[in-house]
Amino acid sequence: MADTKREIERKYESEASGLPDLTGVGGVAAVLDKGVAHLDATYYDTTDERLAASSVTLRRRTGGSDAGWHLKFPVAPGVRDEIHAPLSDTLPDALAGLVRSRVRDGELLPVVRLRSDRDVRHLVDDDGRLLAEVSVDAVRADRLTAGGEAQWTEIEVELADGGDPAFLDKVDKRLRKAGIRPSASTSKLARALAETAPHRQRTSASAGEPVTAADHVLAYVRAQRDAIVELDPAVRQDVEDSVHSMRVATRRLRSTFKSYGQILDRTVTDPVGDELKWLAGELGLDRDREVLTERLTAALDAVPATLVRGPVAERLRTWSRTEHGGARGRLIGVLDSRRYLALLDSLDALIADPPLRKAAGEKPRKAIAKAVKKDVRKVAELVERAVELEPGTDRDVAIHEARKKTKRARYAAEAARPALGKPAKALVKSMKSLQNLLGEHQDSVMARQALRELSAVAHAAGESAFTYGLLHEREEQRAVRVETELPGFWDGIKGGAGGL
Repeated sequence: MADTKREIERKYESEASGLPDLTGVGGVAAVLDKGVAHLDATYYDTTDERLAASSVTLRRRTGGSDAGWHLKFPVAPGVRDEIHAPLSDTLPDALAGLVRSRVRDGELLPVVRLRSDRDVRHLVDDDGRLLAEVSVDAVRADRLTAGGEAQWTEIEVELADGGDPAFLDKVDKRLRKAGIRPSASTSKLARALAETAPHRQRTSASAGEPVTAADHVLAYVRAQRDAIVELDPAVRQDVEDSVHSMRVATRRLRSTFKSYGQILDRTVTDPVGDELKWLAGELGLDRDREVLTERLTAALDAVPATLVRGPVAERLRTWSRTEHGGARGRLIGVLDSRRYLALLDSLDALIADPPLRKAAGEKPRKAIAKAVKKDVRKVAELVERAVELEPGTDRDVAIHEARKKTKRARYAAEAARPALGKPAKALVKSMKSLQNLLGEHQDSVMARQALRELSAVAHAAGESAFTYGLLHEREEQRAVRVETELPGFWDGIKGGAGGL
């Protein structure tokens, strides 16, 4: 079993004079000497250091109070999520899965060994409550793949669990006043890799400032690829909103390939887009049910108790739990599948060697604006067609199609923002508003379908279907309100592309 904790810390270069007295800083009543711990950690990565490139660290450590396997993901400067698993000879499966989107078919090998003598002090308040742990670490680093070694001493200040990050600012001020400088390295591993590296030129991962139309589109593509890879561990851990966020990234990528077909060759991007559609569908098995459950639960809560006939809430909870559990198990299988990992490889290959067309080298304002305007015109055609149809299934389908194209126009405008500025930003806002309105209609369609299914099950069990019918009627009225509002709403935003 793996445990997760939020690690908030600051690192400093150690001075020969050692630590200054921290008593009185931010409520520190005493500085307790906790002795010296001897730590021995082996860090694992691929031969091309994929984990290090993402500022992810994976180690097996003995000594100290938390011996075991530690996997750390960056959250913000000085903030990481640390996942701990018990000490074992081999990497636990739970941690192996969390790095799979980065490692893929690569082999995890021991790359660096760090041995540290850690002189530990606890900063406590008047009640003896721990505020932070301060350590002075004498570190020896050995690169296991090339033979280099390095030594240094550093100071680490780690906030106690649940502590106020502002406390670290007060400690920082005191350390700086004593002439102690923040470390230039974000972690011991980063410093070890830098100081024990073979004598060779390291290339920068930065793509530089975008100049051409292709530069801007590829920057957006790269950001969405990175989002999928970075969200993978969160999805595996069932972190709130992670599935939805990954699904949005897949949709943004697929939409971008379609919108900017004059910049990136669709004979190459379409097959990748098909795989992104597959992944979005798998992610949606869980997300769509979650959204429906939230909507139906809120709607049921608004119904007076006198109008609730039968165990409606219990049946809804059972329906949600059953579907959620089955979908989650399937989703983990998807993330472990060869098909998913091959998709990530395809995205990497596309970014490394993009299939550029003639318009790729054009100035961004010309090629990108043209693509965005084309998407907006398509939205206009679909919205106007939906408005002209009679209420019913055909209109429902037309509104759903308009919603999908509105998303595509929104994502195209998002990609265009760095190149086109305020007009693109305004268009993103307009398309998002329209998407939300059309989405309300589609959610109503799906809610009514779910209510009909739940009603049938309840009826078969001998329960009253009255409340399901009531909720169905209310959902139908919500859809009618959207259909009534849509013509005037669209008239107010359809000129949004005019300033591009």
